[in-house]
Amino acid sequence: MRAVTWQDRRKVSVDNVADPILEQPTDAIVKITSTNICGSDLHLYEVLGAFMDPGDILGHEPMGIVEEVGSGVTNLKAGDRVVIPFQIACGHCYMCDQTLYTQCETTQVREQGSGAALFGYSKLYGQVPGGQAEYLRVPHADLTHVKVPEGPPDDRFVYLSDVLPTAWQAVAYAGVPAGGTLVVLGLGPIGDMATRIAQHLPDIGRVIGVDLVPERLDRVRSRGVEVVDLGDHGDDLADVLREMTGGRGPDSVVDAVGMEAHGSPGASMIQRMAAHLPDAVTQPLLKTAGVDRLAAVHSAIDIVRRGGTISLSGVYGGMADPMPMMTLFDKQIQLRMGQANVKKWVDDILPLLGDDDPLGVDTFATHRIPLEEAPHAYEIFQKKADGAVKIVLKP
Repeated sequence: MRAVTWQDRRKVSVDNVADPILEQPTDAIVKITSTNICGSDLHLYEVLGAFMDPGDILGHEPMGIVEEVGSGVTNLKAGDRVVIPFQIACGHCYMCDQTLYTQCETTQVREQGSGAALFGYSKLYGQVPGGQAEYLRVPHADLTHVKVPEGPPDDRFVYLSDVLPTAWQAVAYAGVPAGGTLVVLGLGPIGDMATRIAQHLPDIGRVIGVDLVPERLDRVRSRGVEVVDLGDHGDDLADVLREMTGGRGPDSVVDAVGMEAHGSPGASMIQRMAAHLPDAVTQPLLKTAGVDRLAAVHSAIDIVRRGGTISLSGVYGGMADPMPMMTLFDKQIQLRMGQANVKKWVDDILPLLGDDDPLGVDTFATHRIPLEEAPHAYEIFQKKADGAVKIVLKP
């Protein structure tokens, strides 16, 4: 089959690789019909290459048609249309019983000290072949799927793999009080969708989005969200947002940016230097002394009102990140974070994927590109070029 493979820093290719086969009775094989590039794939493309091997298959936002199931799979059959969540979870361990599927005790990658295995996401999360391919082996398939109806186009459902539940959890974790104000930092796919979800929820009074990419600001503004251009307010963002919220600051902030935030030159230089070191040096360095670009989370701490809540949905991977603990403590800030527990939120989201499409999923993608052109797709997404916000690859 054809698959998108990691080759080196800022280098992916589309190659012939072995077709996946059933390896365990609980496996399924899915023929992929749509598969997305995620913002977190760019971390592998740029920062976390030390944990990748040339030839690793990328991708964790796929959907398709079940081709074959193992003898232990009881709730899927060939021909079923499914979305595949980005995490692999068994559904019957203690953590899954708590709906903490990203902490599944059956698939935890203990040798790396990590949570549940993820598709296409490096040695840190199990080095499981990903879904930017023509076919995908799905372990623990009884739980690791979302069955969706025939009829509507893939765009209606494919974001159930990651974008929708990640944005939903980000807003839920933000704990916006009734009538309160939510600020979303970063208007890439997750931040954009978080503003849509927050707008839809009746108890949230006001939503403000912050970014510096004109096309992303325009997309969110066109749906009626207030926006602040970071390009105009890089030095006084917190003051501007306090002024917009009665001098107090917003009740809640979603950081949808993560480890590669703009405006963190020191950490950016360290990340670039680490990317050029041998993997044997870089891996232990990142696990003990790795730092993130923290401009976004530091902004969130400054922006949020006293007693407010910060929800981190942007991925962070540093182990020695300097945090302003005095400010966090003094402002009595609540902080929630983590990979989205996809299946926990599906029942809340599915009713919003009808033909009225209140979240605008049918037109959410900015680009639909053949799988064969994945290297170009990665390049424009990483450079935020050509208005790229969300890219769907079509095998």
